[in-house]
Amino acid sequence: MTETNLSERLADNVRQLRAARAKTQQQMAKLAGVPRATWANLESGAANPTLSVLHAAAAALGVSLEELLAPPRATGRHYPRAELKERQRGQVQIRKLLPDPVPGMDIERLELPEGARMTGVPHTPGTREYLACERGRILLVASGDRYELEAGDVVAFRGDQRHSYGNAGSGVAIGYSVVMLVSPLAVASG
Repeated sequence: MTETNLSERLADNVRQLRAARAKTQQQMAKLAGVPRATWANLESGAANPTLSVLHAAAAALGVSLEELLAPPRATGRHYPRAELKERQRGQVQIRKLLPDPVPGMDIERLELPEGARMTGVPHTPGTREYLACERGRILLVASGDRYELEAGDVVAFRGDQRHSYGNAGSGVAIGYSVVMLVSPLAVASG
């Protein structure tokens, strides 16, 4: 590979990663602690950056040095069901829907057989949780309040309180739990 191809690849990767984060060059330069002109040179392909500039750019973008220099990857990846983590809590089958860790977020599919009930685990103070019912009827009890969800319904509630899920109908009920965690550091500093 020629130096020109590597510079172009670096420029393309930096531009795409910045755009994916909806940041301006000025914002990224500030995050990286480099002059705006240095960032612009990275994106133009005209730069011959030092290792410390590459390291700062990678850190600001939240990626490894390898990702800055790597050939472009496919924009999507298929995850067969067998690759998604599943677990059983009592009668309830729980499947993760985010194959890659996303800081502060968790999405799971809950499959509750007829008569099944599951107690949720309270999360970090300030956590918001959302339960969407896809099929059947799900009874959510959160902080003493009762919500009966039917297909298409969603309830938003405090995920840092006691809560439980139950199948309130006949047949299998399917729901999706979205948890927006609050960092323990944010709670401590707040």
